[in-house]
Amino acid sequence: MDVLNKLFEERFHSLPNRVEPVDDRLGGSGRKLVRLTNGKVKAIGVLYNVREENAAFIEFSKFFRRHGLPVPEIYAYDLDQGAYLEEDLGDTTLFEFLSANRAGQKIAEPAIEAYRKVIAALPRFQVEAGRGLNYNVCYPRSSFDRQSIAWDLNYFKYYFLRLAGVSFNEQALEDDFVRLADFLLQADGDYFLYRDFQSRNVMLRDACPWFIDYQGGRKGALQYDIASLLFDSKADLPPELRQQLLDNYLDRLSAFIDLDRNTFMRHYYAYVYIRLMQALGAYGFRGFYEQRTHFLQSVPYALKSLRWLLEHVDLPIALPTLLAAFRGMLNSEKLLTLSAESESAAETKNLTVRVFSFSFHRGSPKDESGNGGGFVFDARSLPNPGREERFKPLTGKDAPVIDYLNRQESVHRFLAGASSLVDTSLSNYQSRGFKNLMVSFGCTGGQHRSVYLAEQLAKHLRARNGINVVVRHIELEKQGK
Repeated sequence: MDVLNKLFEERFHSLPNRVEPVDDRLGGSGRKLVRLTNGKVKAIGVLYNVREENAAFIEFSKFFRRHGLPVPEIYAYDLDQGAYLEEDLGDTTLFEFLSANRAGQKIAEPAIEAYRKVIAALPRFQVEAGRGLNYNVCYPRSSFDRQSIAWDLNYFKYYFLRLAGVSFNEQALEDDFVRLADFLLQADGDYFLYRDFQSRNVMLRDACPWFIDYQGGRKGALQYDIASLLFDSKADLPPELRQQLLDNYLDRLSAFIDLDRNTFMRHYYAYVYIRLMQALGAYGFRGFYEQRTHFLQSVPYALKSLRWLLEHVDLPIALPTLLAAFRGMLNSEKLLTLSAESESAAETKNLTVRVFSFSFHRGSPKDESGNGGGFVFDARSLPNPGREERFKPLTGKDAPVIDYLNRQESVHRFLAGASSLVDTSLSNYQSRGFKNLMVSFGCTGGQHRSVYLAEQLAKHLRARNGINVVVRHIELEKQGK
């Protein structure tokens, strides 16, 4: 940690007065992330001992920023110590935003629009920036070549199929792997392949996407990244929406290259399959082998995608043993148990918490769930940013207001008390099968304190399993903010 403090001091000319861990428990990379601040500026500090991967991320970041792409600024780094500082893009991932804007398979327009923005940026990475990138720094391979494909397929075979107990003929499966690799390599691979282009690697700040975790990037085919995003397992996008977003992507891509859609689609679903296999290999390695069982929560979603593919897609090549292994997975008692546990958890914990901010001058929000209301917290006793001219045009979602309120001890005490009360009710509500809880924060104008508190509570609640969080800011909605 000393090296991060030193880098912070060198860049910002003061030591940080607060260092907090960043929750990365769902990540599988082994990087340690912390947030450092001196009260005026913030940065994310990263500790990771793979020099080549760090070097790739730093060089890619600098290159992308020169091309105007929304990626974090690299503030400072020490490759020998495996440490670097990068711009703090906040805490809202595309996945979290999607989760907050959906009810089952019904996804609200703001989340769909966020996906459209993400997709609009993808060809800029793949084609525009990809033309001049230094692929010599790529790690571990400079392209998604036969060796890369073999690693992914064997990862799937040994860490998922073997550990899940799915039977297969080793030689026949290897023959299918060779045919699949031959087919994948027929696609034009002269573009930048992001490699892990999925909903947890996109941050949303001021409703705009920012991109992270492209350190595994290399040359490859266009189909891989859009397949990664649209078949991102836990995002669980409905098939109709996946198709709409794929059409959006192809429209955008057509502005960058002379696109033959039939040629693109000929290889597209083969890339969907290999991306799913790569993901399942990771779930198996982390979940079955390392016993980090939360990774196995994504398996039922991947199986759902596989079922859809087997029912709706005919590949232009024969892969009989591989497809038989997929069907074996769908009929596996061990994997069906995972799916049953996931569905059971969803049934017993399907609780929607609606978090509101409002102005006491205009009345508290009505509970439309039929549950009779819930918590109403009065934030008017807290320091009011709205009294200072510099904060008047801002809201509780803007960084200067957030920083101001974060420095107030009374705000932290208030939020801790409110969170504790809500947490106690959540456990009881879930055990009794309740479906709705409403939490409202009111202040004078409904613009600063109440908005901040609602956002902070929502962030806290989204860390819990089985909770669907919906946030609404009544006064900001009226103002179109």
